[in-house]
Amino acid sequence: MKTLKFKSKKDFLFQLIILGIVGFCMNIVVLEGMGSGLDKWSFININILLLVCGFLLWLYYGTYYELTQTHLKYNCGPIKGNIEIKEIREIIKDKTLWVGLKPATARKGLIIKFGKYDEVYISPEKNDEFINHILELNDAIKIRTSDS
Repeated sequence: MKTLKFKSKKDFLFQLIILGIVGFCMNIVVLEGMGSGLDKWSFININILLLVCGFLLWLYYGTYYELTQTHLKYNCGPIKGNIEIKEIREIIKDKTLWVGLKPATARKGLIIKFGKYDEVYISPEKNDEFINHILELNDAIKIRTSDS
């Protein structure tokens, strides 16, 4: 099996927050830049705001998941990791994890439980398609929906 890549779903709330903050910061950068001359602190403030915007856009556009024969790999900006597929014991579908490791950009994704007590939350565009592919690699994974 070749490596399968899954984009992350982006729900309206996440888009509103990320793009709203980026728009707000860019507005400040433009207004600060239009002022009468840039002093040292204005230059520092603009650079910090541009770094924040770059980081948020990296999270927004750089979130995806890959399935290989042996691993589930996740990328969310600077957050990267992988999980051995044989270590995955359970997937909870259509639930949101509010605390913990969340390389995701939407609600109602998948909580993946692996190892003894570890879990990670991801949000592929199509939960069912992702689950079907991962079950081909390890059919011992227990699948639960959020209401069961």
